[in-house]
Amino acid sequence: MKIPVLFIFLALALLLVEFPAQSSAHFFPNFTSIPSSLIPKNTSWDSFLKLKDCQFGQKVDGLAKIKQYFQRFGYINSSFSNFTDDFDDFLESALKTYQKNFNLNETGKLDGFTLQHVIKPRCGNPDIVNGTTWMNSRKQTSSDLIHTVAHYSFFPGNPRWPASKTDLTYAFEPGNQLNDATKAVFAKAFERWSEVTPLNFTEISAYSRADIKIGFFSGDHSDGEPFDGVMGVLAHAFSPPVGLFHLDGEENWVLDGNFLNAPSSLTAVDLESVAVHEIGHLLGLGHSSVEDAIMYPSLTSSSRKVELAADDILGIQELYGSNPNYNGTLPPLTPRNERDTGGSDGKMMTHFGIYRLLFHVFGLLFLLVNIL
Repeated sequence: MKIPVLFIFLALALLLVEFPAQSSAHFFPNFTSIPSSLIPKNTSWDSFLKLKDCQFGQKVDGLAKIKQYFQRFGYINSSFSNFTDDFDDFLESALKTYQKNFNLNETGKLDGFTLQHVIKPRCGNPDIVNGTTWMNSRKQTSSDLIHTVAHYSFFPGNPRWPASKTDLTYAFEPGNQLNDATKAVFAKAFERWSEVTPLNFTEISAYSRADIKIGFFSGDHSDGEPFDGVMGVLAHAFSPPVGLFHLDGEENWVLDGNFLNAPSSLTAVDLESVAVHEIGHLLGLGHSSVEDAIMYPSLTSSSRKVELAADDILGIQELYGSNPNYNGTLPPLTPRNERDTGGSDGKMMTHFGIYRLLFHVFGLLFLLVNIL
């Protein structure tokens, strides 16, 4: 029996869809275990530094690329395309809004201080959605415990998990086959939000049935938000009730959170810091302009920030209310010195993923045999 060639192309397409940018993520018990071969000389956005001191009216090679950067994070309308290297009104306006959101001098120029901030690794979620930013809005808040000016924000429409659903489940992409030490970091990150809200989080093995689905991917992974390699965008998450949480598998993810005496050139990312931030998005929080807040968009390489700030707590409790046992103070959750068991470079691939791959390969071989 002859099988039409079209069937072969369909099978190949299914194989590609089945494995969208499958990532063998890099996990390390501490920063000293990162091999030098995984520390790049240049990272995603370092080329922006050559644009230092550019200002309105100039034409400089590379300005089109930084316009794309600002568009990605909501500072330039998503309908614009065919960017030029002209420093135009759109770029100046985007820069001033960016500088305001990050508490920088609103010069409208690519000054050195602004560029140093632009190249910091950050969350892939935009700061501005549909042309509106609440990052630096000043909300006067007051409670028995906290009196402050808040800068937290929500997604458009203030989405949240239903009031009747306080027990949320999460699962990990089987293709990543995370070890227990890595999973424990996520459990600790979820616990930080549980301490201040009525929400509870439980890991389950059934990925397809989980409320929150966590996975490490590389490059284009079929959600419209491709990753860009080491540094740059670290992760992104979707608002409730979508529940998707994606991390860049090409980063050097550190588990113990201890960066004391780490060299400045090290390109390492504290896994828990990123997890706590992205869980905030999964629960409905947007970005904040408070630098000490978990929901601040940027995270310097080889740094750790895991304690919820007052701004984070006020925001999440506006959505869900308070944990009945929360008294306004949080006990410190110190890093656990857990060791990685996934190999010297932490690269992992699931047996389940291999079985799926073999299934597709043998299927293709069967088709080819029937054609010849």
